[in-house]
Amino acid sequence: MHLKNLNWTKKEGVALLLIDRSQQLNALNRNTLAELESALCALAQDDAVRVIVLSGAGDKAFVAGADIKEMAGLDPLAAAAFARQGQKILAQIAGLSKPVIAAVNGYALGGGFELALACDFIYAAEGAKFGFPETTLGIMPGFGGTQKLSRLVGANIARELIFTGKMIDAERAATLGIVNRVVPAVDLLEATLQTADTIVANGGVGVAMAKEAIGKGLDMPLAEALAFEGNLFALLFSTEDQKEGMRAFIGKRPAVFLHK
Repeated sequence: MHLKNLNWTKKEGVALLLIDRSQQLNALNRNTLAELESALCALAQDDAVRVIVLSGAGDKAFVAGADIKEMAGLDPLAAAAFARQGQKILAQIAGLSKPVIAAVNGYALGGGFELALACDFIYAAEGAKFGFPETTLGIMPGFGGTQKLSRLVGANIARELIFTGKMIDAERAATLGIVNRVVPAVDLLEATLQTADTIVANGGVGVAMAKEAIGKGLDMPLAEALAFEGNLFALLFSTEDQKEGMRAFIGKRPAVFLHK
């Protein structure tokens, strides 16, 4: 697959996917979004990949937002299509059975912040910045930011960040529960990949079902979500991973999962 604005590498169950428009601070245009959709489809179907780490090329930005030069010329119909394209890809990330970890190495603004929020969790470099500057441009977030952030940190914090357009640093984002871990920039990828390796070593079916239970359960009433969790828990007892994991525990040896 020829990709102009993305590249990825694979090693021992982990795919490192980089958005590579460093001269534009990895800003998202329509072509980049289309490439991201294609790349995610390919990685979803690759049985050798158990975890995806998403980051930005260079040392300045994860994704500094959508491409303003491209957006400036959109009419309302084109803007609606652009928003749908972005929302589709973010839903694609959430719907993957494989965990996706964002390694935020610099600016994560606007669509970049939304992209990071779509991942299962976020590690950030010291000095990374998060924000929704759309209101300073006379618009608002359109890839799901108003909804994702409100559900994560509460409506009041989301209102303040979105209405003001101000950026927050990685440490503040961690305090708010947006970021799981803040590390020195030089250690970001290593720390993220180590966590990815830890996940890869676990039973792939259990991880996939846990992701599904969390993602879908958040949109259900608690009683319904608990029933959904219980059904997935029971279903796992039909898998080879469950049998291997418990045999290994009883035998006091490392499990060798087949991810089925």
